[in-house]
This record gives sequence, structure tokens and C-alpha cells, in this order.
Amino acid sequence: MDEKRVQALPIVGVHDDPKRLKQVSGALERAGFSPVVTLDDNRKVLPFLAENRVAVIVLDVEMPFLEGRYLLGQIKQEHPQVPVIAVGENDIEKAIEYMRLGANDYIARPYEMERMFASLRRTLENVLLGVRFQPNMSSLSLRVPGAFTQIITASRKMLSLFKYVEVIVDSPYPVLVTGETGVGKELVARSIHLAGGAERPFVAVNVAGLDDNMFSDTLFGHRKGAFTGADIQRDGLISKAEKGTLFLDEIGDLNPTSQVKLLRLIQEHEYYQLGVDHPKKTNARVICSTNHDLNKLVEHGAFRKDLFYRLNVHVVTVPPLRERRDDIPALLSHFVEKEARSMGKRVPEIPGELLRLLASYDFPGNVRELQTLVADAVSRTHSGMLSLAVFRKMAGTSLQGGPLRKTKPQAHAAEDSPDGMPTLKQAEEALIRRALEKADGNQRVAASLLGITRQALNNRLRRQKK
Repeated sequence: MDEKRVQALPIVGVHDDPKRLKQVSGALERAGFSPVVTLDDNRKVLPFLAENRVAVIVLDVEMPFLEGRYLLGQIKQEHPQVPVIAVGENDIEKAIEYMRLGANDYIARPYEMERMFASLRRTLENVLLGVRFQPNMSSLSLRVPGAFTQIITASRKMLSLFKYVEVIVDSPYPVLVTGETGVGKELVARSIHLAGGAERPFVAVNVAGLDDNMFSDTLFGHRKGAFTGADIQRDGLISKAEKGTLFLDEIGDLNPTSQVKLLRLIQEHEYYQLGVDHPKKTNARVICSTNHDLNKLVEHGAFRKDLFYRLNVHVVTVPPLRERRDDIPALLSHFVEKEARSMGKRVPEIPGELLRLLASYDFPGNVRELQTLVADAVSRTHSGMLSLAVFRKMAGTSLQGGPLRKTKPQAHAAEDSPDGMPTLKQAEEALIRRALEKADGNQRVAASLLGITRQALNNRLRRQKK
């Protein structure tokens, strides 16, 4: 990322040692982080913020006069949009505490300046996208924040979802988790389970494509001799979920006969093993998920109405990634690190241009698609910077797939041409305009979307002005 270009607002360094302030500010400016403003008294911070906009505050939390926790709390209360990087002693408990209080990062002393540079780059990338990222926001107001640690989010919509999960966690009724493919429905189901107690078993079954016999045998088990090949008795997965949670994924694809058996399981808390005439009881809680609209399936006779009403008591709808774009920077960073380590590679740096590309993409495959793209990109990376090839291809496909927007003059010009077709020049102008719209005016990103160099794009723009 070109910090000199994107950082129009100052970085504010707060420390009571003027000599240390001068050293750090000098190192930041030499690294391209400019302008830098320094304050040697933490009592000056709030008055300064009242009169100035800033990009980020680097705050030493162990200074005289104002206690670090108090000052951070005041900053977040009066200026919640201002990111804060806290600097303090090497104490994990303090680091967790300051992150919970709203710090975007915590840097322990002593530290190398490269650590500071990396933290500032991540923060400025978020500023570039207008993101206020709070890594541990769920811990600020949740009773059991540990239940949600597997879900990386900075979204208010997701925080509301977490709060609803805590409301229904002790309910005896089933839970229906809905959402598009790839949004993380199983992670949400696991969070519902963990919110009720991590020591209990969690058993997940994907029921899509299972015929009734396979469904019954997988879930409920069979007695010896129940069918050809049943040489021993086998308990089903429902028995492993005893006193815990049974998660049934892709419930919208369940066949009608199996739907009847699931209805009995939910309604009566009992089931029949194959080859057994008497029912067994279970106290496992059932969580189901689907990417289908069950209302429409009911209307078309593909899903039982009585089962739908039984499942529709507690509905948790996971928003798609395009509705929680604040999560993209954190998810990207997480997946880059995860995939690099799994491939035995050094974790590459994320170019600032990538965030622009991702911000203009709607992610039809949601979080799963982002992870797949990152895995491919990391595998192609052979330097210290993450490869952009796969993302540029993705963005270019998205660009070509949507309709071109026509201004009125273009529409008339197209009507005047043979068969109402635009000329090649008109099509090129429309494509360039669409790329610039998707890139929010950034010519470098627009050029990437079009698959040309920035210089080539500039040449085309100059020709259009003549």
C-alpha cells in the first residue's frame, strides 16, 4: 500500500519521553508514514481530537496524569471512529484488556519498528475502506464471548446475531440457521452449541443427497440383521450427540420420508433404529441449516409444512459477506496467514490495491469463496507480496458479467448505429467508466479490473477527452 498517497490525515504519537517521540516519528516518516504529530502529555489528546481529524493514534498507555484505560475509554466514547494502537508492557492480560476496551492493536515493549509499521499498515488499510475494525468487539457486551471466537467479524449485524444466540441458548426448541452458501452457517451452529457449554458433544451431519435408508442408518443406527450386511448392531450419530447438539446441514434437501422421521425426533424427542419396533429417547438439541427459502419449498410441496413450523421457532439468519464488508480486511489477513502456514510459506504482505479490488466485489460464494481465492493466491506467491493474479481475474470476470451502464447520449448514439449496437469506441468508453465506478475512481485498480496497465488506461482516458 502506498501510505504517502492514502494517508492524508496525521498519525498522532503520544509518549511522555520527547527523545523517544522524536526517534519514533522520524522512523515513521522515513518509512513513508507522513504526516506525524507528536504529543508529550496525554492530557493534550482529547483537546487535540476535538479540533483535528486524525488517521490513527499510537498511544502509550503507561504515562503520568491520565490512566491509560480511562483515556482509551474517553477516546472511544467521544471519537469512536478514531483507531487506536495501544503500546504498553509485555503482559498478555493487559493486551487482552485493552483490546476489549476498543484498541485496534496492542504492541508490547520492547518492539521492533517493523512491528509498528505492520500494525499501522493494517490500520490505514481499514481507514482506506472506511472500516472501524474491533477485533474483539463481541467480548464488549456478550455473556460468553468465548463461544464466538471462531467467527472473525467486525460487523454490527453479526454482533446482533451473537446477542440473539445468547438469548435462545437455553431454549429447548430447535434452531434453524439460514443463509447463502459459504456464509459460515456451521460456525454459527457451533457457536450456539458452545454458548450452552463447551464440554458437551457436537455432531454434524450433511443430509443433502441421503436417501431415507442412509439417513435413518446414519442418524439412528440399526440392530444386527436389520438388512443384508448388517452383521453387527450399530448406534447412530444421534447417540453420540446425547446431552449435546445434533447439527443437520442442508436440511432443505432432505427427502420427504426422512422429513417425517425428523419431525418425530424434534416433536417427541424419540426415534426408531432400523429393525427395532420400540422407540428410543434422546435429549440432544437439534440445530438445522439451509441455504434454501423453506417458505417457497413449502409452497411447492417439497418441504413439510408441519416440520417447517417446528423448525421456525428460533431462526438465525447469517448475513452474506457483501452486507458486512467490514469483515473483509480481517478475514483476508486471517486466511493469508492460515494458508501460508499450511503451505509452509512465509506469510506474504497484503498489497493495499487488493482491498480496493475486494471492496468492489459482491462475493456470491461469500466467506468460503474468499478463503478459496486466498488459498489460490498464496500458492501462486513466490515473493514477499501476495500475488494479485487470481483476484484480478476474479474482478475482471465480475466486471464483464454485469450490464454496462449507458448515459443518455450513449443510448442515443447506440440507437443511431446499425441494429442499435454501440460502436467499439462507445463500448470501450462504457467499460472504462464502469471499471472506474467499481474502483471508486482509483485508476490503478480500474486498470487491474480491465486487465491493462495504468499507463494504457491513462492513454485511453486522454483520447476520450480529445
